[in-house]
Amino acid sequence: MQLPGFYEFFCGGGMARAGLGPDWHCLFANDFDAKKGASYADNWGAAALRVADIASLCADDLPGRADLAWASFPCQDLSLAGAGKGLAGARSGALWRFLALMRALRSQGRAPKLLALENVLGALTANGGEDFQAICRALRDLGYRFGALTIDAAHFTPQSRPRLFVVALRADVAPPRRLTLHAAPDRAAPALLRAVARFDPALAGAWLWWALPALPRRDAELADLVEQDPVDAPWHGAAQTAALVAMMDGPALRKIAEARCGGRTCYGALFRRTRRDRAGAAIVRAEVRFDGLAGCLRTPGGGSSRQFLIEIAGDATRTRLLSAREAARLMGLPETYRLPASRNAAYHLLGDGVVAPVVRHLSEALLLPLAKAQAAGAAAAAAA
Repeated sequence: MQLPGFYEFFCGGGMARAGLGPDWHCLFANDFDAKKGASYADNWGAAALRVADIASLCADDLPGRADLAWASFPCQDLSLAGAGKGLAGARSGALWRFLALMRALRSQGRAPKLLALENVLGALTANGGEDFQAICRALRDLGYRFGALTIDAAHFTPQSRPRLFVVALRADVAPPRRLTLHAAPDRAAPALLRAVARFDPALAGAWLWWALPALPRRDAELADLVEQDPVDAPWHGAAQTAALVAMMDGPALRKIAEARCGGRTCYGALFRRTRRDRAGAAIVRAEVRFDGLAGCLRTPGGGSSRQFLIEIAGDATRTRLLSAREAARLMGLPETYRLPASRNAAYHLLGDGVVAPVVRHLSEALLLPLAKAQAAGAAAAAAA
C-alpha cells in the first residue's frame, strides 16, 4: 500500500517529519536557513530538501500530489516575547507565501487534501484576534474546512510548551463522523472559544470541531532526562550559582527551601525574566520550578531565553545550562537524532521546532484517518 505523502515547510531539523514517522512519505521539505537545512540533511538525507526562501518557490517546484502540507510557520511576530507585529511581520507573515503556494497547487488540480499549521497560542489573539480570522478566511477561500486544537507538550514530554494546531480538510472530502463533534469539546481552550465566537456566519460555516482522544499522561519527569556531566553544559562554579540564586525573590527562595526539605536529590528548571519592581524599574529575576517540567524551550536570542538546570541535594545547590541532548529529549527526539556540533546552533534548531510526540499523536488520531478519507469525486468515480 502506498504511504500518504507530505510536504514539510519551515521544516527546521525535520521534527514534524520525526513525529509523522514511517506512516508517511516525505515528498518535499523546505527551510530558508542553511544551518537548519544541514541538520535536516544530516538526519533525513537531502533528496527531498530544498534550502531556499519560500518566496522563491513556485508550484512546479513541488513534486507529485501530497496528501498533507505541514507548515510550522515562524512565530516571532506572534509570540508574547516578540515585537507584536502579527502576520504583518516579516517572519510570521511568511505564512501568506505558504498559502500562495497552496493556491497555485489548487490551480493545477494538486491541492493537498490536508493542511496543518502549527504556531504559538499568540496566533489566536494577535491584532485583537484579527490575524486568526484572516488565517481562517484564507483557508476557506482556498476551498478548505478547518478546525483548531491547543495541545501542551507537557502531556508527552517534561516541557511546558502549549501550541496551536490548525488542521484544514479540503471541502470536497467528508471527514469520518467519529473525527468531528457537534460542539466544542469540554477541554477546548478559552482563547480558542473566544476566537471562534467572533466568526461571522460564513466563516463559522467552514469551522469543524475535531474530536481527539484524551491526551496521555507523560511517563517521564525532568529528572529522567538529565545528563550528569554533559561536555557542552558544565556545572557552574559556586560564584555563578550564587549569582543566580541572588536574583531570586521570596517565592523562588521558598521553592528552593521546600526542595531541600524533601531529603533527596531533585532537579528543577531555572530561567531569568525581566520584571518591574514597585517603582516600575526593570529588574532581572531568576524564577524556578520543581514540578517535573522544564519551561518552554526558546531560541538563544537573549538572556531570558537561556534555560538553566538547578540541582538540589541536601544543602548543596548546583546550576548549569541545559545541554543540547537534554533539550532534544524535551522535544521528544530519539537519542539517534544528530545535533549540530555547536550548542547554540542546537538550541536554535530545537527552540524553533515542534515536539515530535505531539505530531505523532495528531497523526495517529486525526491526520492519517483524514488522509484515508475519500474525496467526493473520487468516491463517485470508484462507485461507477
